[in-house]
Amino acid sequence: MSEYQYYEFQAIDRPLGKTDRAELQALSSRARVTSTSFTNTYNYGDFRGDPRKLVERWFDLHLHIANWGTRRLMIRLPKRFLDPSRLAVFLHEVEWVEAWESDENVIVDMHFHDSAYADWEEGEGWLGALASLRAELLAGDLRLFYLLWLTAAQAGDLGDDEQEPLPGIGPLTGGLDAFADFFHVDPDLVRASAERSASVDGGGISDSAVRDAIAAIPETEKTALLQRLVDGDPHVASEVRSRVREAAGEGGERRRSVADLRARAAAIRKERETAAAERREAERRRQAEQEEQARRMRLGYLAARGAASVWREVETEIERRNAAGYGRAVDLLHDLRALAEEAGSVEEFSERVRSLRERHERKRRFIERLAELKVS
Repeated sequence: MSEYQYYEFQAIDRPLGKTDRAELQALSSRARVTSTSFTNTYNYGDFRGDPRKLVERWFDLHLHIANWGTRRLMIRLPKRFLDPSRLAVFLHEVEWVEAWESDENVIVDMHFHDSAYADWEEGEGWLGALASLRAELLAGDLRLFYLLWLTAAQAGDLGDDEQEPLPGIGPLTGGLDAFADFFHVDPDLVRASAERSASVDGGGISDSAVRDAIAAIPETEKTALLQRLVDGDPHVASEVRSRVREAAGEGGERRRSVADLRARAAAIRKERETAAAERREAERRRQAEQEEQARRMRLGYLAARGAASVWREVETEIERRNAAGYGRAVDLLHDLRALAEEAGSVEEFSERVRSLRERHERKRRFIERLAELKVS
């Protein structure tokens, strides 16, 4: 199998300067480097840089995909928006995820490998589909980590009694949908989890609760937030939303267990498979009806021509001495037998087929095709 690797890095909060771009270009002369990105594809060899170091120094997002089953996504964000200690409840059984602090940032590294998913899939477009996850994390939405927790449930690494880390994850954003696809999260488990809302947006928080949460922010902090807004800090709105969400709380609905989610996923899977089987059966019946209609029209046309004319055409097709001619001759014989069955003259039809077999017995390929009629 040929090799395929795709690397993409994105800088969101701070564009790359001229010196930055020169250093990055030195890592790979074939890479495409802009003020906000570094992209390269490898069909042989490997990337000389260390993705961890590049993300620590320059980039906010990184994606790597390889056709031997490797998929990787790194997200960097200011650590005031994400306390790594909060992730333990999600990631305690997910060995392929790591989070660490680097200067003023937190970096989450999701590095998945399973040869069962080895496949040639183009990497372009994936990071664009996943990029919104960073903005969601900045706003305090932790459902990405619920999906990672769900991979442990999918793998059987969690006990049946363990409860979900959030009360639900619905409705999914486009980024979360893409994340589940990218890391092969069981779609039925995802659907089961998304049947309940996590109340991650304003739709789950009343206006009065929003006002109360904002009023509770100390005046000095409000002034600091406004100053940062004037200075152009792109994260102020996300920080305020995160504070409001934390103050409003998550609600009191009972958390579901792993066993609950698996049972619901199994029911969803059965419903999906039943619906798919019903669609296949409906399509089979539709095609059968169309084929029967076409057959009746064809038999009507042949009956109007007269059997003698059709038998002459059979002889003409046999004399072509090629596969197409033999196939056409046998098709006509099938139709002639159907007409004979309707007319009650099957024995006469069988006698004529035996005569054909005798006269053309040296045409081995035709005789092989003629066996389809099963006339003794």
